Amino acid sequence: MRTDLVSEPGDATRPNEDFAGVGLPASGQGGCVILLDGVTPPATETGCLHSVPWFTARLGGALTELTVSGRDLTLAEILSRAIERTAGAHARTCELSHPRTPQATVVLARWGAETVEYLVLSDSALLLRSPRGEVTTVLDDRLARLPRSALATDALVDATLRNKEGGFFTAAADPSVAARAVTGTVPRRAVGALAALTDGATRWTETFRQGDWTALFDVIEKEGARALVDRVRRLEAADREERAYLGRSKTHDDATVVYADLS
Repeated sequence: MRTDLVSEPGDATRPNEDFAGVGLPASGQGGCVILLDGVTPPATETGCLHSVPWFTARLGGALTELTVSGRDLTLAEILSRAIERTAGAHARTCELSHPRTPQATVVLARWGAETVEYLVLSDSALLLRSPRGEVTTVLDDRLARLPRSALATDALVDATLRNKEGGFFTAAADPSVAARAVTGTVPRRAVGALAALTDGATRWTETFRQGDWTALFDVIEKEGARALVDRVRRLEAADREERAYLGRSKTHDDATVVYADLS
């Protein structure tokens, strides 16, 4: 099995809020990919003493351990337990009910001899490529389906949409959110390779429209994860002034790509 992982902060003066890892059990049977995109709060008030990188490191570490060792657990159960464990690490010092408490998007993929399991929560992406080359995209598109008017102010998002019915869900402090994730299982023989990406990397397709998901996967597979992130950075820099594509979005975002060739 071959893997390729690149994670780059959007701003060199700020910590990277993404987390990514590849887990390989000591038995040598199967493996897993873990990807988190920490949600940057627009204001300093979060009700928490800890930073987003602290949260993603804690949650990512718990997910890695549980995904590798908990073969009897579903990925939703693993996410639920990891959120509970992470919340327990700062429940006494922080107001975890605050809508801006540290939180993250989640992608999990786990494979064994017979199956590939997946879980996606919020707007990171998982791509599955068959041995014949077809690419299946696994997305949780609830945030993308919301009208732009509903996202007009951060206060409105916090009050009515964030981790609410009719809105969208992220991994924060409530373990029950794991039941909201997009999950599934496919035969191992149907997946030759997979890639997990934060939305800072999927900009190549979703924001700049440089190619579809198959073309994006081709870049990763043929040129490497680094090449995709470099392409995104060049596109962002070119749009810095005109903002024809980025709109109100920040010029650069943390960008992470994890690729695994299962063949």
